[in-house]
Amino acid sequence: MRRLPAIWAMRSPGASKRREGERVMEAEAILTAEFQGTDLRKHIPFWEKSNLTIDEAAAYTGIGKHKLRELTDNENCSFVLWVGSKRLIKRRLLDQFLDNMYSI
Repeated sequence: MRRLPAIWAMRSPGASKRREGERVMEAEAILTAEFQGTDLRKHIPFWEKSNLTIDEAAAYTGIGKHKLRELTDNENCSFVLWVGSKRLIKRRLLDQFLDNMYSI
């Protein structure tokens, strides 16, 4: 019969769940304190955003900003979203566009 390590034997069945819950609450408190007074949208990873700025799209895809502007200037561009004069790029549609292209 295998013997459990001493540290496992000392734990009660609900102890790990309690510790995990405490760690989650502690992490939330740290995040709240760290980002208090800042715009949390700036801390969302590119791959989780639905719309990207030109700078973010350039970092996300590796395509230059000038080339992205050139592509999105076209009236038939399906992955650009204009918010007033601000140009946003629809990430999912950009991914689909790039998947279907051989060269740009």
